[in-house]
Amino acid sequence: MDLPTSEDLRERRNELGLTQSDLAERADVSQPLIARIEGGDVDPRLSTLRRIVNALQEAEGGLLHARELMHSPVVSVEPDESVRETTELMDTKGYSQLPVIRDGAPLGLISMSSIRQQADENVGDLPVADVMSESTTTVEPAETIADIESSLDHNDAVLVKEDSEIVGIITEADIARKKSEANSPE
Repeated sequence: MDLPTSEDLRERRNELGLTQSDLAERADVSQPLIARIEGGDVDPRLSTLRRIVNALQEAEGGLLHARELMHSPVVSVEPDESVRETTELMDTKGYSQLPVIRDGAPLGLISMSSIRQQADENVGDLPVADVMSESTTTVEPAETIADIESSLDHNDAVLVKEDSEIVGIITEADIARKKSEANSPE
């Protein structure tokens, strides 16, 4: 990932017709901090830089959030379902992975690759809990694409949670689809 330089930030701000005060307000930082960053006097923390870049992207109309990226409704399985039933569901729906959820709480993911990696020749008889990966990340619907992509660097999918309910799922394919839609001519 290439981080923007102070000159890059100033150029983007000027191209958008934003003042330093406008950008500061959008990024929830002070105007003097924007001036110091653009002047090269200070190196901002990564979290501050992310807020500034997100504010610029939002001003360009290009900042995507989880709610625009997610696939909904979420098809999921319970940890005590059989792997055989789960693979049949995955085949029927055309999914390569499914979240494992019990009582509304995400427990992990089961994927075709995790099923294939099982040495047990009777893998279809096993419960999903024995085959699933136990790590999963949840985000709020307002989470930005940059944070989602960062989570996808370490997870096969990200679940979108709103008011303690799983309302969506995001995979690399969802991000690639949305980016190709944005780049295709109308």
